[in-house]
Amino acid sequence: MRTLRVLATVALVAFATPALAQSLKVGDVAPDFTVTTATAKGVDAAAFTLSAHRGETVVLAFFPQAGTPGCTTQMEAYRDRYAALFKNGQKVTLLGVSTDDTDDLTSWARKKNFPFQFAADGNKAVGKAYGASGMLWHKRHLYVIDPQGRIAYIARPFNQMSEDAYSALGAAVTAATR
Repeated sequence: MRTLRVLATVALVAFATPALAQSLKVGDVAPDFTVTTATAKGVDAAAFTLSAHRGETVVLAFFPQAGTPGCTTQMEAYRDRYAALFKNGQKVTLLGVSTDDTDDLTSWARKKNFPFQFAADGNKAVGKAYGASGMLWHKRHLYVIDPQGRIAYIARPFNQMSEDAYSALGAAVTAATR
């Protein structure tokens, strides 16, 4: 009987986290996390902690895998519209989040000249907290977090092929930074 209770508890914990993450909604406090990040210059010396970025808008862009066609389309659109969508990084931080390692993320960022950070979420902890973790890779989800640390906008999924998705993202970032 005790074994049954332990198994039931383990099952509840295993399935509760994704359910809680899927229930995240606009207005909720964004789950805090700390992760290793990389840019075209290499692995960042200091870890990225979401709560350390209070006072600015943070965009979490979960994506499946560096270098794949859909992900490249999405990140190139962010790069090419960086000034318009993300105010050139002035009080807005874009963080691409995937399960790739920092070497792959650095190489891709360097090759494509991406001006923003990527988070290496190999253990999928951040993806799980935000309901973006899939079987192998992250799903293409996007969150805009306002300067107070609250979720201001959610796109689940983010449609990287739709011009409307980028327009909505730009409007959400602008609204969050006011």
